[in-house]
Amino acid sequence: MNTIQVNDTVGEVMARCPALSRVFDEADIDYCREDKKTLDEVCRDKGLDSQSFLATLKESALAGAGESAVDTATMSLTELADHIQQTHHTYLHSEIPHLDRMTEKVTSVHGERNSRLHQIREAFLALAAELSSHMMKEEQILFPMVCQLDASETVPMFHCGSLANPIRQMESEHTQAGSALETLHELTDGYHPPDWACSTYRAMLDALARLEKDIHLHIHKEANVLFPRALKMESEKSV
Repeated sequence: MNTIQVNDTVGEVMARCPALSRVFDEADIDYCREDKKTLDEVCRDKGLDSQSFLATLKESALAGAGESAVDTATMSLTELADHIQQTHHTYLHSEIPHLDRMTEKVTSVHGERNSRLHQIREAFLALAAELSSHMMKEEQILFPMVCQLDASETVPMFHCGSLANPIRQMESEHTQAGSALETLHELTDGYHPPDWACSTYRAMLDALARLEKDIHLHIHKEANVLFPRALKMESEKSV
């Protein structure tokens, strides 16, 4: 991974080495919303030394070279769509109801002491509704279209014309999810509990932090890997 350069975009680096998500997380760099920025640009935004951060990325990539990891770059489009659904959608389908119960409980018990809990609850509910709708569209519409394209020698006759149309909608929803996550991050002080927080309060914040990381990785796999490859295949098969 010595090929990483400061003029590479965050999305390009993540596409080549998804395991580096941990490094971006630790530097508080949102590799989904800032995926089009170069490493140099995000380092300037965060007040980081770009060469030092570049060295950290390279060291982490080398250290993790022997680790078993999902290599989305070598998957077929069908395999990648299945992987996203089985990994990230399955996680969200089980985690959203769990966090719904936790945010409701913590807000009802501690809402008077910390009024921001009501805002956290509202932001989570809005995010949950957005994610549920988003996953349904992917599972019932976009992913079957991607798999159909992958299995065809020519471009199928899609009811929406081109894959670009539903993908554009999914990307818009990614932006909305990113904004909701940013709101949750700010309202929870980066998911750090107050000194007086009970175990349930702390567990809720930990679960929200894990939710954020999973959604970031989920969006990355779609926005920087699945969607560009699907659009490229559609273009090539339409010739």
